[in-house]
Amino acid sequence: MLTEEQIYGIYVPVVTPFNAAGEIDLESYQRYVNNIIKNSIHGLVVNGTTGESPTVNIQELQTLVNTSRELLKSSSIPLVIGTGTNDTASTVARTELAANSGADAVLVVVPYYSRPSQQGIIEHFRKAAEVGIPVIAYDIPGRTGVGMSVDTARTILDMNNVVGLKDCSGSPLLVTELSRLGSKPVLCGDDLHFFDMLGCGAAGGMLASANVHTAKFLGIYEQFRAGQLEEARAAFDRLIPLMKLLFKESNPAPIKWLLSAYGEIASDTLRLPMTSISSGLREELGAYLAGSNHLAAI
Repeated sequence: MLTEEQIYGIYVPVVTPFNAAGEIDLESYQRYVNNIIKNSIHGLVVNGTTGESPTVNIQELQTLVNTSRELLKSSSIPLVIGTGTNDTASTVARTELAANSGADAVLVVVPYYSRPSQQGIIEHFRKAAEVGIPVIAYDIPGRTGVGMSVDTARTILDMNNVVGLKDCSGSPLLVTELSRLGSKPVLCGDDLHFFDMLGCGAAGGMLASANVHTAKFLGIYEQFRAGQLEEARAAFDRLIPLMKLLFKESNPAPIKWLLSAYGEIASDTLRLPMTSISSGLREELGAYLAGSNHLAAI
């Protein structure tokens, strides 16, 4: 079970590879995830936004949990499973599945589309936390349509079994205030704000871009923790052009294209309503990669 003390460093939210027929490509998944965990990351996140969680059914989720648990069996890397949906009962069922299948924690997003009240958000997380497995709350108003207030975040973080927060609120304001108040750990989920949020009190990052530059992000985190701030800032700045491209169109389409281009997964197929990246972004990513002799995919 994941503890507050283990929420630090670089957590990598992985994609869910699909074949041309739209089925989960387990061969690609196993190869790709094995390459990710070789970097000694601090946590593996399965079936989050980057994993196209809204399109993964509960039977497929079971398969992903079982496969991931097997890949990590000789590792101390914690396994975090995305179980949040816009339906509290469904979220509880998926959270129970993760708990019963040996996951170390779950990632539960603010319910999307419904735009619940702050009290509704609180009660949603209370039900998920009652399952008993550690919960990382996930605030991403750009996708859910509603975000947590500071008071709501504090209330949720005070719950038993809630061990931390993934902050994709779009600015360092939430993590700054929570850090000032001495809250449980916060992981940055906005890749481009990662360095700034470390300076505001974030314990690390849950970063989609770390699928590509895993070792580089780990290095930035270690440099920051060692007080080598100028070196960490310079290393982070060198990644900004690629990060901007990776989020120029909706995640995870650009990352899937890049992983496919490097042979980490067999196809960049996404499930509708997500579609592959535009021809223009393919050209931009291709040009960037052609001119980047420092690129180290995975």
